[in-house]
Amino acid sequence: MPWNMRDYPRSMKNLPELERKKAIEIGNALLADGYPDHRAIPIALSQAKKWFQDATAKEKQHLRQDANPSKRDRHPQKSNPQLIDANECVKWQADGWAVLAEGSKRASHVFAKKADAIARARQIVQHKNSHVKIYRKDGQLQKELRPRG
Repeated sequence: MPWNMRDYPRSMKNLPELERKKAIEIGNALLADGYPDHRAIPIALSQAKKWFQDATAKEKQHLRQDANPSKRDRHPQKSNPQLIDANECVKWQADGWAVLAEGSKRASHVFAKKADAIARARQIVQHKNSHVKIYRKDGQLQKELRPRG
């Protein structure tokens, strides 16, 4: 069920208002993309926290001025629902070490260091029923990591 600034998951209660707004926006987009509530909430919280830490003052001001998220907002479906539980892969590409869901065409993140890409892939699979596949620069599978916990 989508959320707004008055009706949102308890876990968003103690967030600063702007970070909560971003978490609700992200969460609603995930719900529209087919994620169940119990999966969308931790992803939205994690992504909103990261956005809030990395956002410039101008980006925060734009979010502050944007209309609050509504339960009726339209979110075009961006991802493929089959990728929700897909393994995360760490592969070399021309611009660095890419983190992408197995079967996807675009990387969600690209890092200069392989270790940073692996760390991000591990974070992602904590919220999925999947694991990390790490590839060498030559494209050969190096190893698979199961989520901790």
